[in-house]
Amino acid sequence: MDEYSHILVAVDLTEESRPVATKACALQRAYSATLSCVHVIEPLSLAYGGDIPMDLSTIQEQIQETAKAHLSEFASTLDIPADNQHLIFGRPETEIDTLANQIGADLIVVGSHGRHGIALLLGSTANGVLHGAPCDVLAVRVGT
Repeated sequence: MDEYSHILVAVDLTEESRPVATKACALQRAYSATLSCVHVIEPLSLAYGGDIPMDLSTIQEQIQETAKAHLSEFASTLDIPADNQHLIFGRPETEIDTLANQIGADLIVVGSHGRHGIALLLGSTANGVLHGAPCDVLAVRVGT
């Protein structure tokens, strides 16, 4: 088995992030690796098809400020320094892979719901990350 030197854990900042982070921390300790975390905010215009007749910048700023505070709080429980905390706007599956490339991560840890049927056909963030990843991906089952 390969040694991992830089692990990137992708979190959605819900309760389901906890088991994902726990697994990432165990691997980080086992390999004495660097641990980084990322939370991706999907712009409201993407989430709602870009056809909203109002200015979303104020709402988007509030979402960003709230996410920044939650990410900082979450990361501090994992002893992840501020330099290794990443808050990014965009599509999660693309941005997580891009960041992994930029920081030289050799393992991405993400949560996966293990959905079936229509959700499986549409794909999940974990599935999207897996297909574009520059490194290994560990999908941790959550919400079962």
